[in-house]
Amino acid sequence: MSVSIDTVYQRVLGILNKEQRGYVTPQEFNLFANQAQGDMFEQYFYDINQFGRIPGNSTEYSDMLNLLNEKINIFETSLQPTRTAQHFNEPVDMYRLGTVVYKNTTTDPFGVVSIEPIEAERIQANDFLYINSSPLTKPKNIRPVFVANSSGIKIYGDLEVTLVSQVLFQYIKKPAKAEWAYQMVFGEALYDASQSVDFQLHPSEETELIIKILEMAGLLVKDLSLYQVFNSEEQEAIQQEKS
Repeated sequence: MSVSIDTVYQRVLGILNKEQRGYVTPQEFNLFANQAQGDMFEQYFYDINQFGRIPGNSTEYSDMLNLLNEKINIFETSLQPTRTAQHFNEPVDMYRLGTVVYKNTTTDPFGVVSIEPIEAERIQANDFLYINSSPLTKPKNIRPVFVANSSGIKIYGDLEVTLVSQVLFQYIKKPAKAEWAYQMVFGEALYDASQSVDFQLHPSEETELIIKILEMAGLLVKDLSLYQVFNSEEQEAIQQEKS
């Protein structure tokens, strides 16, 4: 799922030209595009928090919480992490960590080896000493825990986990940087599809992207009325979603 960056750019240019409001260069558009994509992506999580507090809609295709989860699911992924010194490294494209999975390996009396994925519980670093000091709460391979800090992630079972093959991170990744790439031909910027990167947002977000970019374009060309028009449209769309 994605939104064509060329479609969005052409529609932005079309609206600006129709209204004789000016021109947005590819470089300016790329800056606006990534600002808009980032704002919309982060808004998903605020909206989920808000809609999670109110009763859902029984209609399958109009429940806002389900629709938001569908948009976020595009960014769900998993990765076997790398390890540096004493910590497992967070993925470079990670926005929010979901689950740390520990692959517990056991061997039964007949010598059969099995692997059971177990979710590790997140604890604070200052709680580890207390948890580790009691036989009842001490981390086990069947009850692993992990501590996250600026250096990375430490995982504990019967012992501190050190093998990357025993660990899997499930997380929400950041959207890839969108880019309208081009080649200059006779002084004109022509779209280069092979080098361009589309928006990674849900296809339903195309109109919202255009509105947000036009808002920023209105400020760029110092046309306050253009900004106000599309800001008003954006606020109206938000109110419709939340009503």
